[in-house]
Amino acid sequence: MITEGYKYQFARRVRLQDAEDTLLLALLAAEGIHGRPRVRMDSAYAVDPAVRTIVVDSSTDVGQDVCGIYTSFLTKEFSGQAFDVSPLDKEIKT
Repeated sequence: MITEGYKYQFARRVRLQDAEDTLLLALLAAEGIHGRPRVRMDSAYAVDPAVRTIVVDSSTDVGQDVCGIYTSFLTKEFSGQAFDVSPLDKEIKT
């Protein structure tokens, strides 16, 4: 269950699979900072295709870095108008 994180809501023109692929690149980039084992242990995300969202856990240093990298990658790839990002305001089960 993710209790602290960021919710990314995507416009219809963005393929959700492309957004998830970009998240995987952000996780890979975080491995360069924290190492693969720590990223594997200290990161989490959940995809909900029904509402076109991806929630990324930010409760750890790793998660905060993943969120920052992911937001930067999304802005470059899709533009700032293609998605909204906001702090998580309720629990989401993963």
